[in-house]
Amino acid sequence: MSRRVVVAAAIVAGNRLLLGRRGDPAEMAGRWELPGGKVRPGEDPSTALCRELDEELGVQARVGDRIGDDVPVGTEYVLRAYRADIVAGTPVARAHTELRWVDAAELAAVDLLDADRVWLTDLRALLG
Repeated sequence: MSRRVVVAAAIVAGNRLLLGRRGDPAEMAGRWELPGGKVRPGEDPSTALCRELDEELGVQARVGDRIGDDVPVGTEYVLRAYRADIVAGTPVARAHTELRWVDAAELAAVDLLDADRVWLTDLRALLG
């Protein structure tokens, strides 16, 4: 059985990375993550990420290169990150309780979800 793909966006503006604070489920509530979501059957990961960023943040994005390695999440999912740039719109917290732009120092101190924490070195490199 192949795992379903969940895509995440590393959106960087200047030297800051955009994070969203989870409101649910309970075991993830209050923790921070890269925005994104599940790839639908038959959907390309880049297309899925653009759709998710529109739904979650109200922005149009251009998806770039992959970041780091796939991260297994449980037995059903694999999390995959991409660099993404906002090409239109201003991020609004539609699916998160809060959005926050962080620099490299702040990123180290944020309570990131464990799966996203795997990419800390890669994310710091993006921030310079």
